[in-house]
Amino acid sequence: MDFGCGTGPVASVFLRRQGFSINLYDPFFEDHPEVLKKKYDFIMCCEVMEHFQNPRREFKLLHKLLNPGGKLYCKTSLYREENDFGSWYYKNDPTHVFLYTEDTLKWIRLDFGFTELQIDPKLIIFTK
Repeated sequence: MDFGCGTGPVASVFLRRQGFSINLYDPFFEDHPEVLKKKYDFIMCCEVMEHFQNPRREFKLLHKLLNPGGKLYCKTSLYREENDFGSWYYKNDPTHVFLYTEDTLKWIRLDFGFTELQIDPKLIIFTK
């Protein structure tokens, strides 16, 4: 599933060409609540989690939608102590309502019951 796919689900198009079956969901552009009743082996959230108005509700839903062993792939820019917050570009987007740190991601892993967390510079992977 591509959760929060927006108007141009580029990754989904590529994965479909590779033979994957991908459902799209976005509350504004692909509002298909029936796809939220299925279970998934993987969910993508590409530049989405910083837009969550209610991160607790969204991560609870994402965890519920995953099969055991399923993976949640997220892409966002993390705030790090070495960043100068005043000049950090990511906070200046008015649609970014929640910012994350590595500590926040570790808390999400524990609080929502993900079994693993992998944090790479450009990819965050939660495993159920």
